[in-house]
Amino acid sequence: MVYRWCREGENRPDTDGWRLSLYKLIFEADSPYGKYFDVALIATIVLSVFVVMLDSVHSIKNIHHETLYLAELIFTALFTIEYFLRMSCVKSKTRYATSFFGIIDLLAIIPTYLSMLLPGSQYLLIIRILRLLRIFRVLKLVQYLSEAEILVQALKDSSKKITVFTFTVLNLVIILGSMMYVIEGEQNGFTSIPRSIFWAITTLTTVGYGDLVPVTPLGQAMASVVMLLGYSIIAVPTGIVTHSIINRSMTAMPVEIAEETKDVALNIVCNNCGLQGHDTDAYYCKYCGAKL
Repeated sequence: MVYRWCREGENRPDTDGWRLSLYKLIFEADSPYGKYFDVALIATIVLSVFVVMLDSVHSIKNIHHETLYLAELIFTALFTIEYFLRMSCVKSKTRYATSFFGIIDLLAIIPTYLSMLLPGSQYLLIIRILRLLRIFRVLKLVQYLSEAEILVQALKDSSKKITVFTFTVLNLVIILGSMMYVIEGEQNGFTSIPRSIFWAITTLTTVGYGDLVPVTPLGQAMASVVMLLGYSIIAVPTGIVTHSIINRSMTAMPVEIAEETKDVALNIVCNNCGLQGHDTDAYYCKYCGAKL
């Protein structure tokens, strides 16, 4: 099973006519014309994102701003026409408009119109890069989406544990930041508890910007503890998500393979050849024959 937001074929028109022909051209990559359309769309998306990136470089913008702005207007016009063509040929307009790709397609054109009221918002057009997810369908890589679904489901399964972990870390940095504020004081740069909490966060996550540095021996000792604690804390969410991914992968396996995998104990290591992965009921190594 693949992602729901990639199953655009479920919104195919029921009747023949121009809507079905347009649908096949825009949404289906099986036909030659449909594939050409998708390849042209992907190339246009890449060019439009490239234009947005160039427009953010001041040395280029000062010379070619008008050209880049005109190119952006053309790209936006093309994507606007494409969006309404998609809306016109689908069976359920609401279903497409509220789907993953429908929302991304709309967000890909809004910033240009929004920039007329809020200058600078046109750089949000970089979100168009998400439209390149259609490349999975064009290049027949849909099977990879099932792997992505396992990852998303694993994140959902571990969301409660991650929430508890995040809440614990939040309390920890508040306590550590407050302690550092008391230890170092304003004279050493720790001018407030929020600023000290910021130091605790950057230190605990091993980022370490270096804008705040403890000076007193006690503060340096506490900083050392926080640094060492950070390495231990980083491993916790990784283990939680990894465990969920393994469980989801086992669930997605055929029953026969899953049962066979469960019977393999990775912690049983052969003392003779050093290999692992033996059956739980094995008495001898299946590689070298030595007794386990």
